[in-house]
Amino acid sequence: MKVYKSDEIKNFSLLGNSGSGKTTLAEAMLYEGGVIKRRGTVLGKNTVSDYFPVEHDYEYSVFSTVLYTEWQNMKLNFIDCPGSDDFIGGVVTSLNVTDTALMVINAQNGVEVGTENHFRYTQDEKKPVVFVVNQLDHEKADYDKTLESLKTQFGSKVVVVQYPVATGTGFNALVDVLKMKMYKWGPDGGTPEIIDIPEDQKEKAEELHNTLVEAAAENDEALMEKYFEEGSLNEDQMREGIHKGLILRDIFPIFCVSAAKDMGTRRLMEFLRNVVPLVSEMPKPQTDKGDDIKCDVNGPTSLFVFKTSIEPHLGEVSYFKVLSGKVAEGDDLINVNRGSKERLSQLYCVAGQTRNKVSELQAGDIGATVKLKETRTNHTLNTKGTDFKLAAIHYPNPKYRVAVKAENESDDEKLGEILQRMHEEDPTIVIEYSKELKQVIVHGQGEFHLKTVKWRIENNDKLNIKFIDPKIPYRETITKAARADYRHKKQSGGAGQFGEVHLVIEPYEEGMPEPTMYKFNGQEFKLNVRDKNEIPLSWGGKLVFYNCIVGGAIDARFLPAILKGIMERMETGPLTGSYARDIRVCVYDGKMHPVDSNEISFKLAGRNAFSMAFKNAGPKILEPVYDVTVWVPSDRMGDVMSDLQGRRGMIMGMESEKGFEKLSAKVPLKEMNSYSTSLSSNSGGRARYTMAFASYEKVPPEIQDILLKEYEESEDEE
Repeated sequence: MKVYKSDEIKNFSLLGNSGSGKTTLAEAMLYEGGVIKRRGTVLGKNTVSDYFPVEHDYEYSVFSTVLYTEWQNMKLNFIDCPGSDDFIGGVVTSLNVTDTALMVINAQNGVEVGTENHFRYTQDEKKPVVFVVNQLDHEKADYDKTLESLKTQFGSKVVVVQYPVATGTGFNALVDVLKMKMYKWGPDGGTPEIIDIPEDQKEKAEELHNTLVEAAAENDEALMEKYFEEGSLNEDQMREGIHKGLILRDIFPIFCVSAAKDMGTRRLMEFLRNVVPLVSEMPKPQTDKGDDIKCDVNGPTSLFVFKTSIEPHLGEVSYFKVLSGKVAEGDDLINVNRGSKERLSQLYCVAGQTRNKVSELQAGDIGATVKLKETRTNHTLNTKGTDFKLAAIHYPNPKYRVAVKAENESDDEKLGEILQRMHEEDPTIVIEYSKELKQVIVHGQGEFHLKTVKWRIENNDKLNIKFIDPKIPYRETITKAARADYRHKKQSGGAGQFGEVHLVIEPYEEGMPEPTMYKFNGQEFKLNVRDKNEIPLSWGGKLVFYNCIVGGAIDARFLPAILKGIMERMETGPLTGSYARDIRVCVYDGKMHPVDSNEISFKLAGRNAFSMAFKNAGPKILEPVYDVTVWVPSDRMGDVMSDLQGRRGMIMGMESEKGFEKLSAKVPLKEMNSYSTSLSSNSGGRARYTMAFASYEKVPPEIQDILLKEYEESEDEE
């Protein structure tokens, strides 16, 4: 196919709530551009975009899909994004490599949860937005109500470019107040009849035209002066003003379509071709060093790989954007993340599962290649001598977690390989191999996100797996000082085992004075510190180990063995088998045997003495507590707050932010596992939240009793 120049390329994200018709609109645009010969349907499971088995089963998008169409000597690249917030990774990725967002609105429902969520991400990335009101032919379509919801939610920057003459099953015409013409279709859609605006629509059209003129003029001083002088602007001047307003996010134009009937598609594509900004007009991507990368075909070649997927019959496909320069088939590039060389043996322009070979791609374009050796998502490929490296795309923190295991233990290794591959395809799937919990934990954006992971593994990879509740990474510590001694003695013919250890343990806090004297049961124990060993623990906190032995009661060579025994017990705490932390131990006395004492004897003596002292030192279980921030509509605040408090959450503060109430709380991790589902239910799907680890805090006594009982029962079963 044709090689497009940088000034002939524009890139778009197709966003919107599930069911708004993004995939159907994509079909219409590809059909109008001649990339496909017939339009498929979601129900028919034959669309260009949703072509994976799981999408056929669910009947809506799970993956973001790279598409393109050609229109009037311009290449329009699209990424069709899933509407569900569980698959928000596709939206975040898309907005990082495209330049304008097409926000598709279902005319039956107006602004929906997905609209609000996706719009927030366009704000974060500072991307222009064009609203496309779809499904105007549906019997329940209500354009006026949809327009009202858009203006209520997004303000006066929302400006009408088109409105329908009538909605519902009789929809077949719209008025364009930029061109001041009416577009009218036959029952099969396609090419419209362009006619003068009828008398009964002229007054409304003139009023909306003037509003659009004012909005266009506001974005340029010269246009504003011309508007004041002449009272209006011509079509080209309006385009110029809208163009500048889009870049500044000072105008959000509204277009109208029936994607299913291919009505309004051509006019929308004409606007996209003529008015929305080029790649070169948008803020430049920056390297991890903060340097701009100019979209220049004459610059050094640099590609950013934003997506990888395993495709039927092709294997691994790498999707990339050309940041600078140009790339041709057979080029050798350096993967700056890995320091390895990659050859791009084949280049494709991609329309879903349709891939057309192309000899070259220039700066600003989006394409794909296959079978790269070491290149993965978020990697940068450069021509030799270029050190451009884009920072990895930042994704929202996971909100839902499950433990996963293969039904057949012999498949554990295969499961690990599959999960790693899925993470590379979707970075919002985070895999954690927890040595502490002895579980494989899968983190995702929501319950449905992880159910989709399970569906794919069982249906695509034919591997049966189980989801189970993940364990909680508790910690154990103590609240007071305690003393214990333990003698390990074993005689079994020949050399025996003998070691005796006397020690004191107490809670450790930074800056506390060195130990000198303790009193237990009326008896004083004076200590002389001879040596100190501070051990930062990989799971948090410290163990501080003191040698306070006098008179050679225990030979110095056995102290490392005692410490090793104590560390082993710290790794499997006496209460629940969880890691122990923030303890200091003073070994002050003991006994040894000239023949039978050895390292194993003192390791066991130290381990058991520590365990005995621990249980008498006011032991406490600590649980991980997270900072949880919830953005919730004010009318749902009461339900959401009550739910958090029912989860042992402590409300830390409230404030208003961008039309939502922002609620801050500290909540134990144990109570958060089903929170995404509960929050969606309590807010009608309109709330969102983030969570991040805050600290370890003591669990309430009644919960500690439950945990101790559960651990004892599990130990008895083993």
